Amino acid sequence: MTHLVAGDKAPQFSLEDQQGNRVSLSDFKGQRVVVYFYPKAMTPGCIMQAEGIRDSKDALDDMGVKVIGISNDAVTKLARFEEKKELNFTLLSDEDHAVTESYGIWQLKKFMGREFMGLVRTTFIVGADGKIEAVLDKFKTKSHHETLLQWLAENP
Repeated sequence: MTHLVAGDKAPQFSLEDQQGNRVSLSDFKGQRVVVYFYPKAMTPGCIMQAEGIRDSKDALDDMGVKVIGISNDAVTKLARFEEKKELNFTLLSDEDHAVTESYGIWQLKKFMGREFMGLVRTTFIVGADGKIEAVLDKFKTKSHHETLLQWLAENP
């Protein structure tokens, strides 16, 4: 599948969160949702990205935006990630990468001369109507939250 773009309907999903509860995109119908995909919990870049979102929760709440983080990690690892980093948003487990594939971001990656299939770090802003408003894929993990907040402020 090709990478989704602004204007596309966001693919629906239903996955387990860090507490083992089932969470669906449709649970957030009528709300703006940030769905961000990250490669692996407890790794330096993913920690920076998650902590930035955690620390921006008040600003995101003021904008009426909910956040969902999705990775291919097991639910138990997500629970440890949430606890250790005191995260305050929903983390979902996509172990079989079906959702990642439906969003078009399970792709061939290269690292240290090795090629493999993996999740490409990407953020989708889904509007209240269920359509993708923006795709953010050119950002630094350290300032991801700033890029996100700026986009949301410029596009109320």
